[in-house]
Amino acid sequence: MGNICETDTLGADRRLNEVREGDLIAIKNAGAYGYSMASNYNSRFRPAEVLILNGEAKLIRRRDTLEDLLRGQIDVI
Repeated sequence: MGNICETDTLGADRRLNEVREGDLIAIKNAGAYGYSMASNYNSRFRPAEVLILNGEAKLIRRRDTLEDLLRGQIDVI
């Protein structure tokens, strides 16, 4: 479940150039943090998916919303 039950490391002993607000960092393999293995366990939102095509980022699946999370669980008024 990641940040609720465990301590996860996506990379150790790696050097990055200086990261500034607005920069993008791609993690090509995020295991259960990626959409294909994601779930709503413990009411966690599933992540967005971004495709990099010809050097351009394209949102191909948006991040879950609270409405998405509650759909099918309760009647939302």
